[in-house]
Amino acid sequence: MKLSSTSAWRVSVLMLGLAAGGAQASGAHIFAGDPVAVGNGQARVIVVDGSNGTPTSVHVVLDGHALEGLPQATADRESWEYVLPMPTTGPRTGYDHIGLDWNPDGHRPAGVYTVPHFDVHFYLISTAEQQAITFTGSARERAIAPPDPSLVPVGYVVPPDTAEERMGLHGLDPASGEFHGKPFTYTFLYGYHDRRLVFVEPMITLAYLRTRADVIVPVKTPAAYSLPGYYPTRYRMGYDASRDEYHVALLGLRRWGGEPLSMQ
Repeated sequence: MKLSSTSAWRVSVLMLGLAAGGAQASGAHIFAGDPVAVGNGQARVIVVDGSNGTPTSVHVVLDGHALEGLPQATADRESWEYVLPMPTTGPRTGYDHIGLDWNPDGHRPAGVYTVPHFDVHFYLISTAEQQAITFTGSARERAIAPPDPSLVPVGYVVPPDTAEERMGLHGLDPASGEFHGKPFTYTFLYGYHDRRLVFVEPMITLAYLRTRADVIVPVKTPAAYSLPGYYPTRYRMGYDASRDEYHVALLGLRRWGGEPLSMQ
């Protein structure tokens, strides 16, 4: 079934495989963003709202062909960013766009994240703001400044050497298994710039997605956020066999601050 980016479907979320591990109201609406070519397939963003019109989950959905034909690293390029637009209709979530980053050889730190994987950045800032992020020149001192502790979940750390151009500083969970001798499969990060929390980021390996496992994991949350929006308390990596789709989703959304400013 081809989804329109400007329509909502009054269908059961369970039928679409969007609510694994927890029932949602049958009156939920589904809003889809425009598809973007990834690998041999496509990826898009889906927002689900409840009967009261507030968002209950935000999904990055990759069709079954998107995991095939992905680009390989070269001497000149190590990663690819696919910018996924949010739906143009539906509830405001606070998220402006999704940066789906494909890392065929992984990235630093060596021996931890150096396996093929996706970084799924749910940005709370515009693409223009994101692309302007830099840690060079006169902007470096302010950009590299650590965020207020209230923006960092208990136990997380924000090392200065996690700074990435056009992204930000990364908040890591040292308790995550990959830092204790276990193979990296998935994890959850936070992103910061100019002392603000500007994205949330599930990371997941290509190998784990291909297992077609379905798991919902609690999210460690900070005491506060920088921008109004709906923030996850859980996230999901899953596969919908009936539609041959892979999902990376923010679940258990809780509103923080006033009404989200983004139209998405």
